[in-house]
Amino acid sequence: MEAFLVSTGIVALAEMGDKTQLLSLVLAARFRKPWPIVLGIFVATLVNHALAGAVGSWVTTWLGPEVLRWVLGGSFIAMAIWMLVPDKLDEGDGDAAPRYGVFLTTVVAFFLAEMGDKTQVATVMLAARFDAWAAVVMGTTLGMMLANAPVVWLGERIMRRVPIRLVHVIGAVIFLVLGVLVLL
Repeated sequence: MEAFLVSTGIVALAEMGDKTQLLSLVLAARFRKPWPIVLGIFVATLVNHALAGAVGSWVTTWLGPEVLRWVLGGSFIAMAIWMLVPDKLDEGDGDAAPRYGVFLTTVVAFFLAEMGDKTQVATVMLAARFDAWAAVVMGTTLGMMLANAPVVWLGERIMRRVPIRLVHVIGAVIFLVLGVLVLL
């Protein structure tokens, strides 16, 4: 349960102001079809984070416990620093015509946007830390949905009221504490 709850909280915080959250806003504004967008976000996140979680679980078998401790501690601290760098949506990310429909456009856009993203890296690290692939993937997917689904339905109203910088600082502190705890 700890792996699930920590994964949910960390990814929900890390996702605030992230490029995929901005992508949610762009897709919602452009297509105005929230259900296929939310379903597309869910499918893309589940597949992406399942793969990332598998990599994290594999790393635990490949590295010895002492090396893994230092890699994870350093990675969590690096993630804390990365959290302080806000994402911006790349130019043109929301301009693709929905040739294959809103759902498939969302799946492809989200899957690609998550490649190498903070939340994907966090999923790898959390799966390695907790050695609980299913709990981590379920938690990171729920965290992603908690951060992105409301944006699809409520859009700019949320983005104007949430102090994104404060959320990033809180997320950075959590990653820093996790990194220090792993190293100790």
